Amino acid sequence: MSAPLTLVSHTLCPYVQRAAIAMTEKRLPCERRYVDLADKPDWFLRITLLGKTPVLQVGEDAIFESAAILEYLEETQPRPLHPADPVQRARHRAWIEFGSAALSDIAGFYSAPDAATFESKTAALRARFKLLERHLGDGPYFAGDGFSLVDAVFGPVFRYFDGFDRIGDFGILHDLPKVASWREALTARSSVRDAVQSDYAEDLERFVERRQSHLSRLLACVPG
Repeated sequence: MSAPLTLVSHTLCPYVQRAAIAMTEKRLPCERRYVDLADKPDWFLRITLLGKTPVLQVGEDAIFESAAILEYLEETQPRPLHPADPVQRARHRAWIEFGSAALSDIAGFYSAPDAATFESKTAALRARFKLLERHLGDGPYFAGDGFSLVDAVFGPVFRYFDGFDRIGDFGILHDLPKVASWREALTARSSVRDAVQSDYAEDLERFVERRQSHLSRLLACVPG
């Protein structure tokens, strides 16, 4: 009998979401246990060196860092989400790193303290997705018909834009038809949709409000 799995989570963490998506795609039973990263409980600090989510508890053992969690799941569980070909697998790993860099750019976007920095961060995000557009195929997913770990990584990336779109039209994803089609396919997939709780959108808005950033001030101007 395999050890029970518990995914220690934070409600907004995109790295948690990618692990949750992968586990759903692999049809793995898993408990979700949520923590408040502003008030970390002692049990959480005992099982992770970094004090960050996600953490995957495998019985009495704990694995931290989403990349390590995804690789552990690939190595130990059925229904692989990486390509079998070594070159393509390495390529997918590189695009996963690209997705992680996109998350860093997104953090810079919602944290930008003033209009000039905000415009710079918006342009950096736009450039990243224009590059992605040039490398995407016919879809519906990153590598065609099969859902992969790259898709699991970009599902949470696009989810941020669902929230940003409610604040304003920033033009980041304009005129990128392949990116738009991929975003639509990921948004419709149940594993991506169900990786967060039902109040995610409201939590994200409250998070942005607390940043006291340029985007926070734009959000304050959005009607009701």
